[in-house]
Amino acid sequence: MLIGPGGAGKGTVSRALVARDPTLWLSRSWTTRPQRPGELDDAYVYVDTETFMARVRDGGFLEWAEFLGHLYGTPVPSPPAGFDVLLEIDVQGARQVLSQRPDAVVILLVPPSTEVQEQRLEARGDPAQQVALRIETGLDEVRQGRQIAGHVVVNDAVDRATAEVAGIVEAARSARLEHS
Repeated sequence: MLIGPGGAGKGTVSRALVARDPTLWLSRSWTTRPQRPGELDDAYVYVDTETFMARVRDGGFLEWAEFLGHLYGTPVPSPPAGFDVLLEIDVQGARQVLSQRPDAVVILLVPPSTEVQEQRLEARGDPAQQVALRIETGLDEVRQGRQIAGHVVVNDAVDRATAEVAGIVEAARSARLEHS
């Protein structure tokens, strides 16, 4: 699982990681928030609240939560055979997943500074009020994330951070093979 506050670069690192490793399967989360201008169409499955809650009632989410007034959820994964699942989720979701899969690898991705985090949030089109709220919330997310993550990666450069995360994934795979 790749967790971290908004503006840490989870989406960017996840996409780079999947492009680098053909045996990783990136789970695509659902959300009730509107798509941001310039956001990739496949960044999320964008749905209304009624559709989201119907999926909740059907047991279709591995985890779900409300965050800053919108619902977010990770569908129960169904990767192709031989693939490892990569979840890009928030700290609340990570706690829910860990309660079901305590062996899951949790990597906390953090921005190099609050200033960089703020610049990234502004660059993706978040309004000033949302940026301020995400920065404030992000401080708590990092604090909580450090409590549950086995690894912390500073995303100061995408290529370097991706390589570090890839190394963690490889080490986890090797450890899993040793124990099987």
